[in-house]
Amino acid sequence: MEDIVPLTLDQTLLFLLIILLFALLLWGRIRYDLIAFATLVTGVIIGVVPTESAFSGFGHSATVIIALVLVVSRGLSNSGAIELIARLVTSGSRSISLHIGLMSGIGAALSAVMNNVAALALLIPVDTEAADKAGRSPALTLMPLSFATILGGMVTLIGTPPNIVIATFRGDALGEPYGMFDFAAVGSVVALVGVLFVALFGWRLIPVERRKHNTQQELQDLKGYISEARFTAESSAVGEPLRALMPLAEEHDIALLGLVRNGRRLPGSARLQTINAGDLLVMEGAASSVEGFVGAAGLEFSGSQETIELLGESQTLVEVVVPAGAKIIGRTAMELRLAYRQGVTLLGISRQGRPFRDRVRRLAFQPGDILLLSGPEERMADVVAWLECLPLAERGLRLLQRKKAWLAIGLFAAAITLATTGVVYLPIAIGIAAIFYVLFGIVTPSELYQSVEWPVIVLLGSLIPIGAALESTGGTALIAEAIVNTTQGLPAITVLIILMVITMTLSDVLNNVATAVMAAPIAVNIAFTLGVSPDPFLMAVAVAASCAFLTPIGHKNNTIIMGPGGYHFSDYWRMGLPLEILVVAVSTPMILLVWPLQG
Repeated sequence: MEDIVPLTLDQTLLFLLIILLFALLLWGRIRYDLIAFATLVTGVIIGVVPTESAFSGFGHSATVIIALVLVVSRGLSNSGAIELIARLVTSGSRSISLHIGLMSGIGAALSAVMNNVAALALLIPVDTEAADKAGRSPALTLMPLSFATILGGMVTLIGTPPNIVIATFRGDALGEPYGMFDFAAVGSVVALVGVLFVALFGWRLIPVERRKHNTQQELQDLKGYISEARFTAESSAVGEPLRALMPLAEEHDIALLGLVRNGRRLPGSARLQTINAGDLLVMEGAASSVEGFVGAAGLEFSGSQETIELLGESQTLVEVVVPAGAKIIGRTAMELRLAYRQGVTLLGISRQGRPFRDRVRRLAFQPGDILLLSGPEERMADVVAWLECLPLAERGLRLLQRKKAWLAIGLFAAAITLATTGVVYLPIAIGIAAIFYVLFGIVTPSELYQSVEWPVIVLLGSLIPIGAALESTGGTALIAEAIVNTTQGLPAITVLIILMVITMTLSDVLNNVATAVMAAPIAVNIAFTLGVSPDPFLMAVAVAASCAFLTPIGHKNNTIIMGPGGYHFSDYWRMGLPLEILVVAVSTPMILLVWPLQG
């Protein structure tokens, strides 16, 4: 038995720091970017991360590439080419398997050339529209679509952040990074098999009870929550704008939707309408809340038996989903003063398939929530962007530039060609494409910064120096040696599979970027310890870090579909577990074929 080598002080402190980092990430109560940055600062203070390299991660090529890919993804989205292609091949009359196969194929293909979160956001409205036409629950198709977009990201360097991390780490460790299509041989086979699985078998594993519900339709059913009350001549609010009553309405959790005068709904923004005696106030809320508000405001119930009109002229209803990382998470509509400041009313929230009506404006938003919003049509797009939410139906919310579709595609293709042929360094090539997108108006200057997912950038920029410190102190070598000693006597292929399973498990509960940053140096050290090529081990980490199918928190795409599909936390593993087993079974021989152990 080999003697146990005692840990150095730096190694001990780093291990404790990383354990704390993982524990806080698993806890999930604090934003992952804040946790990572605080860990970096702590590492510098205690002396385990060199001061001169503390912020080197923010200028690292992996960080720059991820930021630029997000900008280019916005440009491709704005061009409308993707939406056009998707709508041409979707129909409500096709069988579920054929529909899932087509949508998943498109989703996987898009994710190979753009950010997979952006690809899913573009396709969700198309998929839910097809579900409405077919009269089926979107729960049957959204999870397969999400999994397919995750799988498609494995095909190219820029398809998913873990590939970028692995490629740049190889360049730092071995002198040459992976190229744009070095992931394609393995990734394309895994993606193809995965798409076939979700289309033919996977959707059948979704619980039957989810298939009976259409979350969006249930959320829009406001029957029993819309009522009217009349302003009398004695009402103190007469002569005031309707927004003067909004603080009182918020106190009673009532949404003020507008005024009816002489039998006609007044046009324009509800908050700007001036109250006259005899006007009818249209409200939304629970009966007990409405009664309390009517009494406090000095109104009287109208007693009208006519059908109450929910929306006035130029008003619209919009359903949006709250993605992970949105600034409104943990806040309420009251805290945001959504109605008073933005003129948009929150009518309901659906969480894991359950619609909330009572006290809804006091309910803190969570990732995956669907919000039902009502407001002026001309302002809704700006408000949705301000909320950092994703629309579940187009309804004219996105101003597409279809005339520039081919220009956007051409610029992107040119950038990829220049980078692939080695004429221009990849970050510079994508940066040039981003500049031209702004110059040609495909991406506006404000969208340029909105497109970048800053929490991911901070996470990666913070973790790269920590990972480098772990490697320079010999920490990764110790972990690799421990894994090799534990698996002593087993073939290198078995060790590779074990590493893949461990990485995949971590990615299901941690951010996939964090998983890739930590697993990459361990993979290389395991390969060196075994005396084999590090390439198959790096490829195994790349595949495994991208495969987060067991939980809604492992990948943002899984979080986004949770509300629209009405899924519960436990629904994901039913389709995700056999898919992860299939990925390991398919990717392992492909990795060894393309990247042999003795390469």
